[in-house]
Amino acid sequence: MNEQQDPTASTGKWMVALAWICGFGLLVFVFSDLLEKQINPNSEPTSERIGSQTEVRLKQNRQGHYVTTGYINGEEVVFLVDTGATDVAVPAHLANRLKLKAGREGLASTANGVVRVAESTIDTLRIGEIVVRNVDANLNPGMQDDHILLGMSVLRQLEFTQRGDWLILRTL
Repeated sequence: MNEQQDPTASTGKWMVALAWICGFGLLVFVFSDLLEKQINPNSEPTSERIGSQTEVRLKQNRQGHYVTTGYINGEEVVFLVDTGATDVAVPAHLANRLKLKAGREGLASTANGVVRVAESTIDTLRIGEIVVRNVDANLNPGMQDDHILLGMSVLRQLEFTQRGDWLILRTL
C-alpha cells in the first residue's frame, strides 16, 4: 500500500532544521565575540591626554597577560606585552603585510630556545594615540600565530606602570 507523504510535514522538518542551524550560528557569533573580549579586553584602547603626555590603560586578560590591538605601519595587529623581549618580535609570515624588510640574520634566545631571526625596523607603531617611530624588531619564523610580542624596544621609550589589573603606558 502506497502512503502519500504530506508535503507540509517535509517542509516543516526543513524549517525546524534551518531554525536550529540559524540559532546555533547566532550562539557561535555571540560567544566568539565574548571569548575574544576575554583574550583581548583592549581591542579598542582609549587614550587620555595628561598635560603634554598621552596615556593608554590596558586591562589584564583572564590569563594575566596584557593584550591589545594596535597598528604597525598602518596595519592592524594584536600585541602581547612582553617585558622579557628585547625587541618587538614579529612572526615572519606577517612581514609582507606589515611592510617589514628582513635585514641581517642572527640568533635570538627565546622562551622556546635559540632561534634564527632577521633584524627589521618598524617605521610606525601605534597603540591608541601613542605613536613610536623607528622601532627595533625581529622577524621570527618560529612564531606561528599572529600575535606580536611588544618588547622593550618600544617599552623603554614609554613610562609604564602596573596597578592592580591595569598596565598604564604613558609617553615620556
